[in-house]
Order: sequence, then structure tokens, then C-alpha cells
Amino acid sequence: MLGLVHPFSKALYEQDGHGHVRVTQGTKVGLFTSEGVWVEGEVFEADPQFCGWVGGPKLAHHRIARSQP
Repeated sequence: MLGLVHPFSKALYEQDGHGHVRVTQGTKVGLFTSEGVWVEGEVFEADPQFCGWVGGPKLAHHRIARSQP
């Protein structure tokens, strides 16, 4: 999976493909919503801003997106 490494905690934040964010910190893993609310796992804390970046909606850039003729 692709994800982002948090600059302070060094935890890996990844999309799980089902609308949640998987946070891996060492050997421990936790599952969170895109708002940073804990769902399950051994990791109980996550950065809600990072969860939003990783798990939030992906929008096309208005200058790059193709317009329909």
C-alpha cells in the first residue's frame, strides 16, 4: 500500500481500500476513520489531519481536469 509517514511519530498512514486509514507504528496497527476516530487495533491515537489527507476524498485539480466538449 502507498501512504504517508508522519514527520513526528514516524507512523505510516495508509488507506485500507474500505474508507478507513490504517496506522502502523512499529509492529502495532490501528484502524481509524478519515476523521481520526479509532475503529480497532492496538494503536489508539492518530493525527486527525493526517487521517484526512490520507483517507479523505481525492479531488481533481480544476486546472488539470479535462473538460467535456
